[in-house]
Formats: sequence, C-alpha cells, structure tokens
Amino acid sequence: QVQLVESGGGLVQAGGSLRLSCAASGSFFNINTMGWYRQAPGKQRELVADITNSGSTDYADSVKGRFIISRDNAKNTVSLQMNSLSSEDTAVYYCNADVRRALRTYTYWGQGTQVTVSS
Repeated sequence: QVQLVESGGGLVQAGGSLRLSCAASGSFFNINTMGWYRQAPGKQRELVADITNSGSTDYADSVKGRFIISRDNAKNTVSLQMNSLSSEDTAVYYCNADVRRALRTYTYWGQGTQVTVSS
C-alpha cells in the first residue's frame, strides 16, 4: 500500500505564510504527478497546484504568484509554500499523488490538514 502523510497546517493571520509538506511511503515503482487540493466548507474540492516528476507545475489562478509547489523525487515528498494568505485560502488541504505500482497507476490521497487564515 501507499500512504501520504501531510504536515504543516495550522492557524495564521491574513498576509502570513505557511508551508505544507507531504511524504509518500510504501511499495511503488515511482510517482508521477503530485499535488495539493483543498476543500472549503460547502465547496467542492479544487486543485491548488500540482507538479510532475520532471518539474512541470500547474497552479489555480487564485494562487498564482502567492503559492509555490516543489518536490523532492529522491525523498518522495511534495511541499507547498503559501504566502500572502487570505481568509479565502481557509480550507482543508489534501496531498495527492499518482503512483505507479506494477503495470498500473493509482491515485492516493492524504488525510488532509486544516489551514485557517484569520482576518
């Protein structure tokens, strides 16, 4: 099996920064895309940012210029540096990974970490 363990959430004031990290462990061949999604109360889960194993990134328009996603392929980790946070960034943030096991690719999710931005 594969596990994704997130860390780094918490409470921060508007304008502040937080860094989320996610580590993948278990038995797998490699990890393709890794990313972060978020879900605010009453809203659907949405993509925040993702990054391929070659380093190509994609960001939601709402976080461009404020958030930076990065990964360490050797350690199977992905991080999200979040700057200039606002109350609209308040949500549960989920780590996501497309993991290659044997001949198939599976999508895994972390348990989620709460980010609360106070205004």
